[in-house]
Amino acid sequence: MMPRLNRLALAVMTLYVSGANADDATLPTFSLSSFGTVGIVHSSEKNADFTSSFYKPNGAGHTRNWDADVDSLIGAQVSANFTPQLSAVLQVISEQLYDDSYRPAVEWANFKYQFSPDFSVRVGRTVQPAFLLSDSRKVGYTLPWVRPPGEVYSLIPVTSTDGVDLSYRLHFGDLTNTVQGNVGQGDFRMPANTGRTLSRDAWGISNLTEYGALTTRITYQKTHLTVESFNPLFDSFRGFGEEGNAIADHYDSKDKPFEFVGVGAIYDPGRWFVMGEWGHFDSHSVIGAMSAWYVSSGYRINAFTPYVTYARSKTVSETSTTGLPTSTLPPALAGAATDLNSALNTLLVSNSGQHTLSVGMRWDFMQNMDAKLQYDYTRLNSNAIGPLINLQPGYEPGGSFNLISLAVDFVF
Repeated sequence: MMPRLNRLALAVMTLYVSGANADDATLPTFSLSSFGTVGIVHSSEKNADFTSSFYKPNGAGHTRNWDADVDSLIGAQVSANFTPQLSAVLQVISEQLYDDSYRPAVEWANFKYQFSPDFSVRVGRTVQPAFLLSDSRKVGYTLPWVRPPGEVYSLIPVTSTDGVDLSYRLHFGDLTNTVQGNVGQGDFRMPANTGRTLSRDAWGISNLTEYGALTTRITYQKTHLTVESFNPLFDSFRGFGEEGNAIADHYDSKDKPFEFVGVGAIYDPGRWFVMGEWGHFDSHSVIGAMSAWYVSSGYRINAFTPYVTYARSKTVSETSTTGLPTSTLPPALAGAATDLNSALNTLLVSNSGQHTLSVGMRWDFMQNMDAKLQYDYTRLNSNAIGPLINLQPGYEPGGSFNLISLAVDFVF
């Protein structure tokens, strides 16, 4: 049997129940499903905000003592079967966006053609298949935790891509192996009108293997990444001639190759589960290179599932640079160069790493609904800010903070 976590994800996300096996006389058919999370988070750090995504403008801590924007969302999905081979899906989600609105946004919108029971092609906006739980990372009911471990899942914070993907499934007795390839691009707006993150010429391949209670996934993704919010900094470096151009060419993220490798596994025989993932990216820019991993386990006692997770991330690239030489510059230019060097070093060290211990309880108190309580303790590496934003004058990088999260998830 497929592990319970994957069975939940399939039940929620496939959604072709009305018409999946229909004959031509009953087509076309349509089905509607929805899902959501109502959550609230408290952070002990009062001089910054904790947020679950780089694309959110604020969160728990400084802006609000208890914040409902970190995890709350509602989504709806419409699936259509036009012929036995041709289908389509549209998924719309309302959650806090870069501009602090809850304007509904299209998460998925694609056509799928099933050439055979094991080979299909999708065209349009599809899932970004980087992680074990990519297909359902926004559907809290399918997750054992309040949110996926940020150390790993923030390595690729985007959840969808525009393009084409192909999937081919092989069967070897009780073992099923699915190979998925994708090409595409994406545009993602950053908070505070600081520009967009652009992904171009993206492609990847992933391999999902299912054998009894064990599921594994291996992924490689590559794109050319541009983070527009860095443009003013490196344009200023270029004003310092050859030395400034060399620094900008090395650290600027404009159209730089971004590579990601991920490995994960779930073992879920039913009564309990254990899972873990490891990921590594190299941005070839100021974003640096980082590795992260987590392990998580839980035990089901009737409707209750206590769980524990440990996650760790670490930068494996340089976290400081000498930058522009200032000794030979006139005082006015030396001051500007010093400021630029300081800003660059702040970026290099800001995500140098962290580790988080999480303990929680899931309660499946009624059909298609659960309630979760989770405590997180995060220790940041020296001078790192991790997932914190809206830094206030009194904030000191490094240190630690605590989170308390409450959430109710539902699907229907």
